[in-house]
Amino acid sequence: FDMGKIKSKQGKRASEDLMKEGIEFSEDFEKNKRILGSEMPSKRMRNKMAGYLAKFSRQKQAEAKKLKLE
Repeated sequence: FDMGKIKSKQGKRASEDLMKEGIEFSEDFEKNKRILGSEMPSKRMRNKMAGYLAKFSRQKQAEAKKLKLE
């Protein structure tokens, strides 16, 4: 059964740890997928993390743009 947009805590936590290490992630899912590469335990987890990182990057860009306008 499909969980929809709910991300696993493990995937989110691992993604946040990678961002704290200073790795630059893109707003593009495909680029993030390549950055994560074959180091992930499974293709499914890699794709979930790449999607989460892309979404998070887009949100950060939108916030920065909003603050710039104010």
